[in-house]
Formats: sequence, C-alpha cells, structure tokens
Amino acid sequence: MPDYDVIIIGAGLAGVTAARELSQAGRSVIVLEANERLGGRVYTADRLGVHLELGGNWLHWLQPHVWAEITRYGLEVDRGPKSEETYWLQNGEVIKDDLEGFLKFIDPGQRKLTEHSARLMPRPDRIETSQEFQEADKLTLQEVFDSLDLSNEERDANECAWVGHCNGPLDEVGYSAALRWTAATAGEWSIMHTATSVFRIKDGNNTLVDAIASDATAEFRLGVPVVSVKHGDDSGEVTTADGTVFTGRRIISTLPLNVLHELNINPPLHPIKLSASEVGTGSKGLKLWIRVKGPITPFFAYSTQHHPLSVIRTEFVGEDDAVLVAFGADIDRFDFEDVEEVSKALQVWRDDLEVLEIAAHPWGRDPYARETWLIQRAGEYSRSQEELRRNEGILHFASGDIANLWAGFFDGAIESGLETARKVNQSLE
Repeated sequence: MPDYDVIIIGAGLAGVTAARELSQAGRSVIVLEANERLGGRVYTADRLGVHLELGGNWLHWLQPHVWAEITRYGLEVDRGPKSEETYWLQNGEVIKDDLEGFLKFIDPGQRKLTEHSARLMPRPDRIETSQEFQEADKLTLQEVFDSLDLSNEERDANECAWVGHCNGPLDEVGYSAALRWTAATAGEWSIMHTATSVFRIKDGNNTLVDAIASDATAEFRLGVPVVSVKHGDDSGEVTTADGTVFTGRRIISTLPLNVLHELNINPPLHPIKLSASEVGTGSKGLKLWIRVKGPITPFFAYSTQHHPLSVIRTEFVGEDDAVLVAFGADIDRFDFEDVEEVSKALQVWRDDLEVLEIAAHPWGRDPYARETWLIQRAGEYSRSQEELRRNEGILHFASGDIANLWAGFFDGAIESGLETARKVNQSLE
C-alpha cells in the first residue's frame, strides 16, 4: 500500500497549488522541497530595507489565474513609483526624456515586431499548431529584429526592451516569446508591457505562496532534495538525498525545465522531454537589485542588449535612498556582486548615483533552478510544448515553464498546478 495518494516534488507556486487542490479533494499529499523555504522561484527576502523580490516580481489583472488567487485571499496589490525621467542611448549618446517619450520612440518597432501575434496565436491558452506559427517559431528574436526596417537608434532601444522581457541574449531567444506574451494581451504590446512589469503584492509575493500552502492539508517537508524517481503502472517511488523512500499512487514533478533532465527517473522520460531540458531555456540573464544614495527622482533607463545592464528602473524610493531593479542579458557578462563593477555599469547613463548595497539571486547557478523564467529557444515551443505537458503513466508534470497562457509567470504556474491537480484527481477516482 503506497504511503500517499500523491507525492509532489517542489513547493513553488505550481506545487503548492496542486497540493491545495488535491488535499482539499480528500487526497493524502506530501510535498518534498529541496530548499529550506516555500516558493521556488518566488523568493521574497527582507533586504535593502524593503520586501525584495529576488525571483518573480510582477502580476496583473489580465493574468486570470493569479488574479483569482489575489481576490480569493484578499491580498493587496500596489506598484513602484512612476518614472519621471527616462534615459536611453542613441549612437552612444544619452537621451533624456520621460517614459512616455521613450515608449513613443519604440512604438513603431514594437508594432512591427508583434503585429501578427494575435493572428498567429489567436488562443494563447491552447497549444498553437498551425504551420504559419511553426514557421515563425523557427526564428530567433534577433533574426526578426534584423529583418525589420529600423534605424540603428530604434533597433538598440527596441532590442534592449526585449532583454528586459526575455532575460537573455536575443540570438538565443525564440521569436515565440514575443508572440506568446503579446498574444496574451490580444496583440497589444503596450498593454503587455504594463501587464508584465508594474504591479506587485504589497506585503511580498511570498504571501501568496503562504496563503495557498496554508489552505492545503498536505504535508510539507523542506530541505529534502529528491534524487530519483521510479514510476510503475499503479504507483511509484521517490527517493531523497538522505536515502528515504516515499511511495505514492501518483507523482507530480514541478521541477524547472532546465533541471528536469538531471533527476534520475526510471523508466526514462520521453526523449523530447529530455532533449528540451538539455537544450534549456534562452533565459540566462541577471536580475539585480541596487540600493543607491538618495534622494533621487524615479527613473527608467535603457542601454543596449550588449551592455552588462540593459534595463534599469526605480522600484522603491525613500527619503535618503532608493532601490533600483536592473536586468542584463547574461549573468556571466560582469561581476554583479562587485559594487565598483555595478557602479561602473550605471555610468552608462549617469554618474551621480552612489551605490550603497546590492542583492541578487543567481538563478542560473542555482542547482534547483538553473534558469530565471521560461523563455524558449527558437523552435522549442513547436517541438516540445505538447510533450512537456503530457504525463508518463502515473508521473505527471506541473510548472510555470509548461503553462500555455503566461508561461514563466505566477499565472502560468498556478494554471499548470490547477490543471495537473484536476487530471491527477480524476485519475485516482
């Protein structure tokens, strides 16, 4: 007799959501989490004097699954200060305007890039299989930018905006990323920009994870890395690093895509799943928090995709300091833990910022993540999306990485957790 109805590997948003749904359905559930905390890539830490989101950051009412949870638990949502100044580069010179001026400058390029998204992906909540979409999916985002009739100045500005979205070098990012994100807002890039980069939970995004987990009657065990999985016809075994073996009628893996192939699973996963994991995501960048001496006027800044930091903005403002959040395409491009190196990176735009502290979590080097958020490489969506979502007997999968709508966001993780929990519960009836 198996120990549990369901064993869930990972206590990120997908894992805690599935645990809540299945335990409330009367199933016996255990969740095994390698870290000493809940949340996975939702990681709120009290650093630099604020609730710092080292992992996932923003959400929006256009993201239906996460917004339903915000409503369910009565969580308060707020935003950072509105930017009053915006800096960007043209031919190596710094241009200063307001955010509206920058968005107006990149609007023609963004429209050219995304104008076909709603037609190519009319239902982003479903897997898109049309031949026209598959042809577009073969392209990198860089290849599409190269094909657009943009001036060098327009191109630099448009490209670095997408580094902020994709968190990786654009020649390693699939065009499908731009199509999927913009299709989720019915083809309107400016709405997509707001939906993905403004609103956050006031008391920290971890409060959402905690609220969902507290609604579950599942057993949670933290600091318990899983090293192997055996799955049979009716049940399976999960072995942890200390040699403990748990048995369950169903197993749900919520591992990020980039680490899935590292887990010892028998029988082995389908070759497409393994290959997709080995190829990995195009998101290999950096999210960096920077506390600077204040007071300062809230600002946005864009450089190019080739600079150490491509996008930076003011997220918190105090009387004597401010906290900025910055994104770069490649975590290995410079020493982001060195205050002097970070100060030098900021001087691309302005030389009046005194860096006091910095904070970051190197997700690409985290053995339990190895990626930031899901951004597929060229062709990977068409090749692997359907297979990554398919269960293999009693072994099921749930992750924001394999969601259809808003993959890589809180919303996608909750979508996947809900859907997989429903299928697992039905399979146990």
